[in-house]
Amino acid sequence: MKQSKISKIHYMEPQLATATTSVVAGFTTRHEGVSRPPYNSLNLGLNTNDSSHNVQGNRSLLARAFGAKVEQLLTVTQVHGTDLLVVDSPNQDVTHFLKVECDGIITNQPGIMIGIGVADCAPVLLLDPVKRVVAALHAGWKGTASGIVRKGVAAMATNFGSNPADLVAAIGPAIGPCCYEVDEPVRAAFSAERDTWDKSAEEKAPGKWKLDIAAAVTLQLKDSGVLPENIETSQQCVCCIQELFFSYRRDKGETGRHLGFIMLK
Repeated sequence: MKQSKISKIHYMEPQLATATTSVVAGFTTRHEGVSRPPYNSLNLGLNTNDSSHNVQGNRSLLARAFGAKVEQLLTVTQVHGTDLLVVDSPNQDVTHFLKVECDGIITNQPGIMIGIGVADCAPVLLLDPVKRVVAALHAGWKGTASGIVRKGVAAMATNFGSNPADLVAAIGPAIGPCCYEVDEPVRAAFSAERDTWDKSAEEKAPGKWKLDIAAAVTLQLKDSGVLPENIETSQQCVCCIQELFFSYRRDKGETGRHLGFIMLK
């Protein structure tokens, strides 16, 4: 991934954003917003204790930086599940979706910037350049254990006729296995994804494992038919790089949220 600064917004640009001129996509960092500590400064999370005025200001900055209006920035109420919101008709104002409880958004509508908020979990962006469909998925350990990535790929195929082999995927910065120790309840949650667990978790002590969320998501994308060469993964751990990223675990809950976003032009 290359790091850029566009219109005072720091973000990480995945290669899918340059694979076609018909899409913009990226993963924000914590810089160039208006929020004060401990949310400094580009906090995009509506579910934090940050000033709502500051968060709305940050969201407006992000939308304008990529030629959209804040009314066209579509986020939802994330609940660490696997439900998906599919938007297949024009919407001049998508703010009415804010209270929808789900953890993934799929659309074929140009001009709608769909986004997933994270502060340790992996934001996953999908692009079908053939059918012109995009998706943003929230992959924490709960969603990954329940197969949200598989469900997202399948929903693109069912609703829009996407061929998984055509998809381009980007997995944004997330907490890395260096900092992500989990316990038996997390292992048990992966009972339906045992192969994913075995290949992405390493036992470090009795009842303690280091979990690589990005690796787990990559495995599920491949199993869903996405070609390995079409998957890009950030190698940055948000917990390690405090100057660039928020981390819920590192900051003990008092922190902001990044956004993984994608928009068809």
